[in-house]
Amino acid sequence: MRGIRQFVAAAALAALAWFGTLGSAAAQLESPEPQEVLQGWYQLVLELVRHTPTYSPPVASRSFAYMGVAVFEAVASGSDDLTSLAGQLHGLTPVPPREAGKSYDDGVIVQAVMALSAQNLFSHTGPTGQRAMAKLEEKLRPAVAAGLPADVVARSEAYGQAVARHILDWSQSDGGADVENMGFPLDYALTPGPAHWVPTSTIGQQQVPLLPEWGKNRTFAMPQGASCALPPPLDYSEDKESAFYKEALEVYQVSKNLTPEQTAIARFWSDDPMLSPTPPGHWISIARQIAERDKLDLERSVEVLARVGIAVADSFIGCWQAKYQYDLVRPVTYIRRTIDPKWETLLITPPFPEYPSGHSTQSGAAAVVLANLFGENFAFVDTTREGDGLKPRSFPNFWAAAEEAGISRLYGGIHYRTAIERGLAQGRCVGAYTNALKTRK
Repeated sequence: MRGIRQFVAAAALAALAWFGTLGSAAAQLESPEPQEVLQGWYQLVLELVRHTPTYSPPVASRSFAYMGVAVFEAVASGSDDLTSLAGQLHGLTPVPPREAGKSYDDGVIVQAVMALSAQNLFSHTGPTGQRAMAKLEEKLRPAVAAGLPADVVARSEAYGQAVARHILDWSQSDGGADVENMGFPLDYALTPGPAHWVPTSTIGQQQVPLLPEWGKNRTFAMPQGASCALPPPLDYSEDKESAFYKEALEVYQVSKNLTPEQTAIARFWSDDPMLSPTPPGHWISIARQIAERDKLDLERSVEVLARVGIAVADSFIGCWQAKYQYDLVRPVTYIRRTIDPKWETLLITPPFPEYPSGHSTQSGAAAVVLANLFGENFAFVDTTREGDGLKPRSFPNFWAAAEEAGISRLYGGIHYRTAIERGLAQGRCVGAYTNALKTRK
């Protein structure tokens, strides 16, 4: 694992530096295990998310889902224990079967699936990202084939590509395949009235909200975007005795008295696009860290990554459906209007409606899924933001991490408490649909 991890890290750093010298790490790639190949590609993909302009959190979640399903289906096709998700995920038909009586190599298959999936899903990344993918494939492709008969390599590579194409073809009909103008509609009418969202940024592109149709996308495991529906938010009011005003006042007062720990929590979970792997990438990173720490085998690794990918993708569809159903005003707008016109938030307010909190919804779903896989009291250390200079954080269980991710949005000044609490509840609902999937025979 050390060799592939060093190489991918070098490749990512080299991409950012226009591919300077990769050093000796690449030379250490000799016959990597299939799960190491999987880890290497996911590590690079988490870097690509940071450097692909269209990769807002919903878009990132979609790619994690399709990539996870593709590699899961490829591995499941040759497994005595795993069972296909075809017929369980909406619109997914069975992938091509392996040829009976013929030999295949899982390492070659995983490499082929991940390479083709990444190249397709990140086709809009910049030149450095394209070179990073090409460089990783250039090193891994011969490494996984080393010592294998030529016919096994050719058959396995062709099979992996066939499975990836099957999943990518399925992805084209979900409503989220084409993201124009970075997800900001060219024609959009704001909802009138003080209770509703208005732009919170001076950037011209962000005078309309992000991906207003995302909640209509085809879901993966839950029936539809509204399947985990929420009650309406608190009634809008500017009366100082109203529940709505008091919630906004809480955000304001907390922001004025943040402790160092609260500030650290807000920054750790900020997960801003282009500056991090985004909120869904953060939970994929947690899953990847556990797989590496606990030395999970290939079948367990693809099962975990597929389930978490499906959960976060469905979360953003469900959350976005509610966001645009209620179209609630953000704290920064309300607080400047009614409490303090010069108030500034710790975190940048993202350009879409407030209710519910997307980070809360997807964190709740990911936590429920991971607890189902590893147990309710599974302790772990999260190092996702260590490369950004943020200290790792320790958690006694997954739900504790989800709750911290949720409350971080109040500390950051971008969500009211109700949006956080109901987002977490929505996540529990979404996660239950993912947990109901059958991945083992």
